[in-house]
Amino acid sequence: MTVLFLDQFGELGGAQLCLLDLIPAAMERGWRAVAAVPGEGPLAARLEAAGAEVVALDAGPYTPGRKTLGDMVRYAARVWRLAARIDHLCERYEVDLVHVNGPRLLPAVALGRRRTAVLFHAHSAIGQPVARRLACWALRKRRAAVVAVSRFVAGSLRNGVPAERVCVVPSGAGDLRRARARTGPPVIGVLGRIAPEKGQLEFVRAARLIAAEMPECRYVVIGSANMADPAYEREVRAAARALPVEFTGWRDDIAQALATIDVLAVPSTGEEALGRVVIEAFSAGVPVVAFASGGIPELIEDGKTGFLAHPRTAEALASRLLETARNPARLEAVAQNARSAWESNFTLALYRERMTALMAREAARAPTAPR
Repeated sequence: MTVLFLDQFGELGGAQLCLLDLIPAAMERGWRAVAAVPGEGPLAARLEAAGAEVVALDAGPYTPGRKTLGDMVRYAARVWRLAARIDHLCERYEVDLVHVNGPRLLPAVALGRRRTAVLFHAHSAIGQPVARRLACWALRKRRAAVVAVSRFVAGSLRNGVPAERVCVVPSGAGDLRRARARTGPPVIGVLGRIAPEKGQLEFVRAARLIAAEMPECRYVVIGSANMADPAYEREVRAAARALPVEFTGWRDDIAQALATIDVLAVPSTGEEALGRVVIEAFSAGVPVVAFASGGIPELIEDGKTGFLAHPRTAEALASRLLETARNPARLEAVAQNARSAWESNFTLALYRERMTALMAREAARAPTAPR
C-alpha cells in the first residue's frame, strides 16, 4: 500500500508532530510513505529522516490565522494547479490513500480526477464559515473519512459531513518522564507556539498577579512564533519586562523541557482543538493548570488529572496556579493520576494502532482509478 501524506505547512506545529509520529507506524506496516509538503521549514528534513519519500508542494504562503480576502483570491488562482500536482503524484506513485493533514488542501484534493481514498486528519476546528463550508463540500465530494483529534473538533463538522464518516482519535505521546533533580523556587511554564490562541499573554499577566503573593516563583515560556504573527511574541515579551520570565525559544527535547518545570500552564483560547501538550505533560508526570477551552476538558478531569480555570482570564489562571502551588502533595497526586490516564488512553503506540487501522480500512474501500 502507498500513502500520500499532504501537509500545508513546512514548519513544525502540533499537526506536523502528529504526522511525524504516524510515519514510522506506516513504515512498520510495510507501506510506502510519500510526503508532499512545502520546502520551507524543517518538516521535510524530519520526514526524510523518518523514512518518507518527500516531494515539494506549493501550498502557500497565506496570512497566519484568520484568512483575508486577498488570501482567498490567491488560493482560488492556485487551487487547480495544486489539484493537478496532487493528481500527478497519485498517478506517479500509484497511491492507495491520500492522508490530508490540513484543511487548506481539501478543495484541491476534491477537484482531482482520481478516485483515491481520502482520509482527512482534523487537528483543529475550522472557524471561518466560508472555509468550513468549502472543507465540508470537499469531504462530501470525495466521500472522505474524517479522523478528528477531539469531540470538539468533530463537532465543528457535524452539519457538513455524515456522522458515520467521522471518528475521534486523540493524539499520543511517548514516555516523556525524566528525572526531576532540580531544586530551587517553583517554576511555572507554558509550552507551544507563541500565538494568540495559545494564550502566552494571559500567562504573563497571570505571572504578574502571582508575583505579588509568591515572589519566589519563576516562569518559563518555551516555544517560538513559527506559523504565527511575530508581533504577538513582541507583545508577550514586552508584558514580561521586570518579571522573572525566561524565553527559551523552540525546543525539540520536550521531555527535558518538561522536566525543568513544576507546573504546566495551558492558557489556550476556545479554539484549542485538544491540547497535545497536555498529553505530553501527562506522560511526563507534570501537573497541568489549563483553561477549560475547546477539547481540553475531554482530557482533564478537574481536580483528578489536572486543574481547570474558569473563566478564561489571567485572574482565574493566577488564582488556580496559586492554589496548586501552595499544595505540593495534591499536585503530586494529580500528576500520578494523569500519568495513569496517559498509560491507558494516550500512548504513542495506541495512537499509531488506531490511525493505521483506519487508514487500512479506508484504502480498502476505494480502488485507485481515473474518473
